[in-house]
Order: sequence, then C-alpha cells, then structure tokens
Amino acid sequence: MNRNALKTAALLGLLSALFLLVGGWLFGETGLWIALAVALAVNAYAYFNSDKIALRAMRAYPVSEAQQPVMYRIVRDLSTAARQPMPRLYVSPTPAPNAFATGRNPANAAVCCTEGVLAILTERELRAVLGHELSHVYSRDILTSSVAAALASAVMFLAHFAFFLPRGDDNNGGPGPLGALLFMLLGPVAASLIHLAISRSREFEADADAAALTGDPLALAGALRKLEMGTRQLPLPPERELVSSSHLMIANPFRAEGLTKLFSSHPPMAERIARLEAMSGYRR
Repeated sequence: MNRNALKTAALLGLLSALFLLVGGWLFGETGLWIALAVALAVNAYAYFNSDKIALRAMRAYPVSEAQQPVMYRIVRDLSTAARQPMPRLYVSPTPAPNAFATGRNPANAAVCCTEGVLAILTERELRAVLGHELSHVYSRDILTSSVAAALASAVMFLAHFAFFLPRGDDNNGGPGPLGALLFMLLGPVAASLIHLAISRSREFEADADAAALTGDPLALAGALRKLEMGTRQLPLPPERELVSSSHLMIANPFRAEGLTKLFSSHPPMAERIARLEAMSGYRR
C-alpha cells in the first residue's frame, strides 16, 4: 500500500509539472492556471467516478447472494480473512472471460466478473481470480491506475487544445502547427508509457498478493491459462470506453497484435504463470 501511495503521489506531481510546463510554453501565464484547473478536474473526476465508468463500460449489473452464492461466499471468506469490508459484487453480461475491481478504496470498492469467466473457471480457480481482484482493492492501486489514465487523457486534451489557442498574452507567440503536432504525438505516448509501467508492475504484485491471500498460486496460474485462451477466442471490441477501462482487468481483453501488443498494459501471461508456479515450488 505504501508503494502504491508513493506511485500515486509521484503521478500527481508529474501531472502537475507536465501541465504547468506545457501550459506555460503554449499559453503563457494564463495557460498555467488553465492547465492546473484542468489537471485538478480530471484527477478529481477519475478519483470519484472510476468505479462507475468501468462498470458502465462493461454494462455490469449488481448481483445478490441469491443470484451468485458461490461468488458471494468466496468474496466474503477472503474479505473476512483479510479483515476488510465486503465489496459490492457485479456481473457483466459478456461471454468474454475476464474480471476486474474498481473503486478508490476498500470501503467504496466493487468487484465484477463476466458471465464468460464464471462459466469456464472451477470454484478453486474463481477463488484465485477473486483473490487477485481483492488484492488490487486492498493495496489501493486502483487509485494509481485511475490517475495514470487521467494523465493520458489530460495530456491528449491539452495537446489538442494547442491547435486552437495562441501561446502567451499576445497572438504572435503561438507554438505553431509543428509544435502542437509534436505535443499531440509525444504527449499521449509518454503518458501511455507511464500507464504501461505501472499497470504491469501492479499485476505482478496482485498475483503475488492473491497467492498469499488464498494460499494457492497454482489455482491462479491455471485460471490465467484459461483466461489467455478465452480472451484470444472471444476478445472485446476495442471501443473507447472499454479501452479506457481495460487496464483494470485481470487479462488483456483485446486481441494483442502488433503495436497493440507492444503497448499492452498487461505483462505477458506466460511470465505471470511462471512466477506463480515458482511460488509453489514448481520447476519447469
């Protein structure tokens, strides 16, 4: 949790510095205040609405204990073992197998499974997957990923804004089309690289924490194998809302090809499985 708190603080600092730098270079002193206001607004929105955005993107609906008794029992047992509050549970009506957690802290968390993942996993594997998602909640790295996503969106917004406003207090000092194009190309790439590095590290950490919480790293390794095969056969369409929430999911929900694979926010599944097998003492 302390590591992720430091990551969040670093991202907030980077976001502010980036906006002040770009805003000042593009628009002068007035631009500094505009950039700072946009940065604060974007981060506040991501912080308080990350759960609603992700659940809406997956068309998820809340489920009761009567509707999903196994899911409820597993989450209640794991939450009790971790001495944490019970999160809200949702199911997404998609055959693509996946799961994700969202919410800014354990008291405001939600865990969602797709109908596809509930259909293909055994109870032991489902326990491991839910342990992975709860580990994200308990380490509070949902906030970190939300800030990273906001950073990418905000940089793209400011770069786009550069095409329409001159820099400084006069109309003769604008960055010009070339400068604006540079920010439009490099800004999102830089933000995506930050997001990618954080997302990949947090998946490894959540895998390890889930193995400790459930005491069954091999179950998670088996679940990841099924998820890799299932997401390959039934990828989600790369719609804008799904793309913006994909980093929350336990497996990359899209077909990984070319540059999409290079900039995936998820580490290679084979490496995750190998690490989990090593935790159990298994040697290839």
